[in-house]
Amino acid sequence: MEAPLFEIRHLGKVFPGGFRVLSDINLSIFQGTCTVLAGANGSGKTILMKHLVGLLEPTEGAVYYQGKPLSGKGASSRIQKQLRQEVGFVFQDADAQILGETVWEDVRFGPKNLGYTGKDEERRVTEALEKLGLLGKRDVPPRYLSGGEKRRLAIAGILAMGCHTIIMDEPFANLDYPGVVQVLETIVALRSEGKTLIICTHELEKVLAHAERLVVIYQGKVQTDGKPAEVLDQIDPRWGIRDPRHTYRTIADCTWLG
Repeated sequence: MEAPLFEIRHLGKVFPGGFRVLSDINLSIFQGTCTVLAGANGSGKTILMKHLVGLLEPTEGAVYYQGKPLSGKGASSRIQKQLRQEVGFVFQDADAQILGETVWEDVRFGPKNLGYTGKDEERRVTEALEKLGLLGKRDVPPRYLSGGEKRRLAIAGILAMGCHTIIMDEPFANLDYPGVVQVLETIVALRSEGKTLIICTHELEKVLAHAERLVVIYQGKVQTDGKPAEVLDQIDPRWGIRDPRHTYRTIADCTWLG
């Protein structure tokens, strides 16, 4: 049986003051899959994903990456370094992770910090920008990019580091139709390359056709998990998400790509 890429065991998170945001989360994420994590604003999905990339440590339970704990007893700096090299996180606000003065310099930041230099560094940056359709804007300051282009720039930076897993937090937020299409085309391309994708969103109608798994979280707990059609049959209105099939008829129709 295939071992999971990520395994979350009895994860709980309580912030100072006793504010609980996650309770007894148990999930396994397998390599090469596309998982949509759905939930209303404040459901805890972003907090959960930040545990996967080491931005937060659990109060209870543990997160394992390739069988090794990311925090607590048994965690090592080696596995944390490996995680940073192999797993990328695209923030809801792409501006928060754009650091370079130009598109080229921004994508170059990651490989440079991993120790790549010269032709190897240049090849990584060129290939990532070309793949995301941004090579022609290599000298453009990121502030002049559209919202969709900024999200693609963030993904290009992740790919240039060699990441095989990409976690996206509300990737369609505040994007117009062309921006949504740009991001969706990127998701489809990454899937075809066998990348592992975890997409946090409440906008199921835009992306569910491209996922084989849907997880719904509400008030810090996983409510249901499985194939999209089976999960949607169990949707409770209290969870703050709606069944997109009321408008789009089938799971295959739940995409903004023509």
